[in-house]
Amino acid sequence: MDRRSFNRKVLAGSAVAATGVTSVSLAGNGAPAAAGPLAATLPRTAPAGGKVRHMKLYAEKLADGQLGYGLEKGKPTIPGPMIELNEGDTLHIEFENLLDVAVSLHVHGVDFDIDNDGTKLNRSHVEPGATRTHTWRTHAPGRRADGTWRAGSAGYWHYHDHVVGTDHGTGGIRKGLYGPLVVRRKGDILPDKQFTVVFNDMTINNKPGHTGPDFKATVGDRVEIVMITHGEYYHTFHIHGHRWADNRTGLLTGPNDPSRVIDNKITGPADSFGLQIIAGEGVGAGAWMYHCHVQSHSDMGMAGLLLIAKPDGTIPGHDPGGPGGHH
Repeated sequence: MDRRSFNRKVLAGSAVAATGVTSVSLAGNGAPAAAGPLAATLPRTAPAGGKVRHMKLYAEKLADGQLGYGLEKGKPTIPGPMIELNEGDTLHIEFENLLDVAVSLHVHGVDFDIDNDGTKLNRSHVEPGATRTHTWRTHAPGRRADGTWRAGSAGYWHYHDHVVGTDHGTGGIRKGLYGPLVVRRKGDILPDKQFTVVFNDMTINNKPGHTGPDFKATVGDRVEIVMITHGEYYHTFHIHGHRWADNRTGLLTGPNDPSRVIDNKITGPADSFGLQIIAGEGVGAGAWMYHCHVQSHSDMGMAGLLLIAKPDGTIPGHDPGGPGGHH
């Protein structure tokens, strides 16, 4: 998703599709672009939060029988829409169930009261044909009355069903009822393109083995990847040719930042993290593989490509029809 063009549209409440996944940014446009020679090099940053946001979300069946969340009726996606907030924002989600079974919306990483938990155990689910408004709140870091430090909401989180199949949503998650949530802190660097990767049992984004998904960028793009794991297995997430800092943002804050720099991270069910890379930095354009590095999982097709093109649009050595190539 090219966020530079999308952020202008989202103020009118619209959304765009990126590699088959819809996204909605509720976080604003970020800092204004710099003037003069630095304009092309200074990254955009997240603004301060504190706004009240509203959106609609639907749960619906896909044509192939899988299930997804969507921003519009008839357009569910797997993963569900990317939702973005800034610390201090409050989000009201009008959630409508278009399925023929009860469903729910449960979120990680942000604040909500028990009526917004999204489970049958506290009767916060949604029956077929019904609508329920969920309220999610976020907060900035601060000190408690006892002097200890309370962490902020900023991070790479996710939401999912907690009802379909079992009281824990096992059937819903297996069929695709999950999606990413990003909460940013004021000053966080914003990406040019953004992708979501979900290792769900032995699939990526619920696609069968050896079918991708692939993601496209151009050399120099700031690419953000939100990585989520669901299902029964532990995986490891690896990208060829690129690396990131193992911290909240995936970015180093300076030359003395002690964060470990990695290119492979173990991830278990319900784990989520995010990272930013500069596409092709130090390595150039090409069809760069990402995959689970558990060898048997890779062999079973848990792999895809980060297709990084030159400015002229060509990708050196990439043959979509060749071995390992995806269409």
